[in-house]
Amino acid sequence: MAKASEYSSQQFQVLEGLEPVRKRPGMYIGSTDSVGLHDYVREIIDNSVDEALAGFAQHVWVTLNADGSVTVTDDGRGIPVDLHPVYKKSGLELAYTRLHAGGKFGGEAYKVSGGLHGVGAAVVNALSNHVWVEVRKNGKIYRQEYEKGLVKTDLEVVKTSYVTDTHFPIPNKGTTVNFIPDTTIFQTGNFEFSTLQRMLRERAYLVPKLYFHLRDNREGRVQEVNYYFEGGIRSLVEKINENKEPIHEAIFIRKSVEDVEVEICLQYNGGYTENVESYVNIINTINGGTHLTGFRMALTRVVNDYGRKLGNIKEEGDALVGDDTKEGLTAVVSIKMPQDRIQFEGQTKGKLGNSEIQPLVQSVAKDGLTTYFEENPSTAKRILEKVFLAAKARLAARAAKEAILRKGALEGSSLPGKLADCQEKDPSLSELYLVEGDSAGGSAKQGRDRKFQAILPLRGKILNTERARLDKMIEHEEIKNLIIALGAGIGDQLRFEKLRYHRIIIMTDADVDGAHIAVLLLTFFFRHMPDMVKNGYIYLAMPPLFKVSSGKEFKYVYTEEEREQAIKEFQAKNARGITIQRYKGLGEMNADQLWETTMNPEHRTLKQVTMDDAELADVTFTMLMGDEVPPRKHFIQSNAQYATLDL
Repeated sequence: MAKASEYSSQQFQVLEGLEPVRKRPGMYIGSTDSVGLHDYVREIIDNSVDEALAGFAQHVWVTLNADGSVTVTDDGRGIPVDLHPVYKKSGLELAYTRLHAGGKFGGEAYKVSGGLHGVGAAVVNALSNHVWVEVRKNGKIYRQEYEKGLVKTDLEVVKTSYVTDTHFPIPNKGTTVNFIPDTTIFQTGNFEFSTLQRMLRERAYLVPKLYFHLRDNREGRVQEVNYYFEGGIRSLVEKINENKEPIHEAIFIRKSVEDVEVEICLQYNGGYTENVESYVNIINTINGGTHLTGFRMALTRVVNDYGRKLGNIKEEGDALVGDDTKEGLTAVVSIKMPQDRIQFEGQTKGKLGNSEIQPLVQSVAKDGLTTYFEENPSTAKRILEKVFLAAKARLAARAAKEAILRKGALEGSSLPGKLADCQEKDPSLSELYLVEGDSAGGSAKQGRDRKFQAILPLRGKILNTERARLDKMIEHEEIKNLIIALGAGIGDQLRFEKLRYHRIIIMTDADVDGAHIAVLLLTFFFRHMPDMVKNGYIYLAMPPLFKVSSGKEFKYVYTEEEREQAIKEFQAKNARGITIQRYKGLGEMNADQLWETTMNPEHRTLKQVTMDDAELADVTFTMLMGDEVPPRKHFIQSNAQYATLDL
């Protein structure tokens, strides 16, 4: 037996078949939590989408079943069922029992595919309690079943379909997959309808003329949505800009260069923030990449060229920079290319690394935009006016920022006087409380743990940054103090590696004004430091609503339901003289109470602010905080019944 200090072949563990997937699921789907569970479903859905990209499927049906399983059906060609000449097994069995087996490794089966590694079907099989697959082709129905990655039944020809959900039609060709997650591997087996809804909606925009159907058949949750977008990414851009006062019609560019198809759609609106999304073979490249860089370079070049043509740019110093073209820009850049050529940076497929794609997209975008500007001069002039206005604001912001810098602000050497900083210098261990009002700020400063908790009191309601440019933001005292305290800068000088705290906790009163202040702060972070939201740095503190007391005993509760439960508990002890104190403001609590209920990590409740659906978040902030009144009025009227009134 080998000693622990030795390293020899005796210590090797060889995992056969799909055993590696079950042993290390995170290597294949990222995680085993809810995110990983939905990535697991996406693998099968994208196999059906690949059939549509190849031109063979028009519909994808997804059903959440009462037994906890998911059924995905398409009307494509159907997975091959003939025997492989070397392995002597059907294509179906190879796809579901062997990693890197399928039609996505060269050849002509799939020129474009969202499944890069060809492991999707096998991974789903490995992580499922039970899988059955039905293939309809050649006028026959073929079926095979699997359990935890292993073959349960031989491939057989059957007379009747396995599909029991007659709500959706059963196509005479295509593939149906039914699978139920193994909850000894996944932390949860509960599929979220809204998450799948977003997934299918995004794909419907990216693959025009493909119908998506999603149905929830689980008890008490029956609902259905269907998606189909004739206009593809043009429809997506117009949807994003729905309430943002677009200043021109959406510009759409499509061109194929050899084996790469480029689609670009852009539209400017009257706002100040940018919303740009990029995709490669329907994969959302959330960190951009060479295709996005090529588009940005082309846009800046074309706008500058047109400005020179009109005489707006006369000297080199007048030239516009990339940041000037971002203000109010909504755009989607989508490319489709042979899957065996794609080079992603990192395992998450979040950034495209192909160097040859940058000049290709840049050329397509430059030619398309130049032609559009020549044919639509009035639109070109409106865009130019928008961009020049942004350039003026950039120069004004720089002047204001330089003036502030001369006074020593926006630099770590001169922190705001109101900031009570913490002793800890490691940002990953430090947290900053943004506290409503000087009174609560005083209590928080007294009650905090000085080692790792910093306090910044905010006076009144901060500026609505949905409607403000950078120069106006910097002039606002409370926002300026917040930027200085965070230490990461703002605008083109934003550097997250300089961020002084990795937990920013918004602590406001539990009333309407407190909620409004929280939304104003969230607007600032979402619009000007979105990566802080994406990285999970933003939290909402949850102070108690009531203190229920009886004699010397008391209990802090956070909801009306908990209040009623506390009253019952005291009554069960035959307690008399139960008193209920409603906390309408943080200032009503002394330092010890604030620490014990809201700031002590052992007892406090924090809500982490996340951004699962960037498109929906963008629409919501625009509606609630933008200039357009009718959408906001409609939202209030539609949701008034859910409001809790503190009368």
